[in-house]
Amino acid sequence: MNNTPKGFKSGFVSIIGRPNVGKSTLLNYVIGQKIAIMSDKPQTTRNKIQGVYTSNESQVVFIDTPGIHKPKHKLGDFMMKVAQNTLREVDLILYVVDAGEAFGSGEEFIIERLKETKTPVFLVINKIDKVQPDDLLGIIETYRTKFDFTEVIPVSALQGSNVPTLMEQIVDHLEEGPQYYPSDQVTDHPERFIVAELIREKVLHLTREEIPHSVAVVIEQMKRRDNDMIYIGATIIVERTSQKGIIIGKQGSMLREVGKRARGDIEALLGSKVFLELWVKVQKDWRNKSTHLRDYGFKEDEY
Repeated sequence: MNNTPKGFKSGFVSIIGRPNVGKSTLLNYVIGQKIAIMSDKPQTTRNKIQGVYTSNESQVVFIDTPGIHKPKHKLGDFMMKVAQNTLREVDLILYVVDAGEAFGSGEEFIIERLKETKTPVFLVINKIDKVQPDDLLGIIETYRTKFDFTEVIPVSALQGSNVPTLMEQIVDHLEEGPQYYPSDQVTDHPERFIVAELIREKVLHLTREEIPHSVAVVIEQMKRRDNDMIYIGATIIVERTSQKGIIIGKQGSMLREVGKRARGDIEALLGSKVFLELWVKVQKDWRNKSTHLRDYGFKEDEY
């Protein structure tokens, strides 16, 4: 943009790491509102989610990737390609790890892939509230012996501890550049995508162990009515009839609770009253069928 102030810094930053280390929590804290879904189950993030942080001096575009893991199905293959392609597209990589988890084969798997890139890497040790301060030095030393990190920054994304320091370090490492997005824009995803993610998050939270990651949400309709209320019709896709029964619940109780919780977040996002109508549909083995993956928003050719 031509009116970018002199000395303004900008760049693209990828957030990578194993599933469930708090990548989405970190992104949402930095951006200041929920754009990535959070769950204590692994693999909740399926697409690249761009969050945009803008200040008077800088603009940082974050890409939250699916947790890096060995894929078990076509959806897993898709998620891994997204994560690995991202490493080549950015100015800086944040490798997020869980301070409470021991270094293991999953970390080795990721570090081997980091060695293939020339992009600077920050090690972000998250969930420091779960460990004793004295243990932190040992954790840092373990990772330092495995890879030459540009910076090592311990944080608690949930509490916000040391996140401002992380942001300062990120901006320090970026070069002068344009403002890519307007100051008030926090993501490049269309509202429909975020609405679908918020509904999916509530399904994961409420069904716990009964429903694995065989859930997709498709927004069938989204329009503003004459009374200024936004009508949203959405279909929750599952792989088995038994899963459909769980999501609907006794006399529709579970589906109503999903709708109630999702509606609150969606109204906060859109700044308007929402009428949310939900359906549940069985699509057997959709995660292994390319046509269904495309239908539900996982478009491999975009990456």
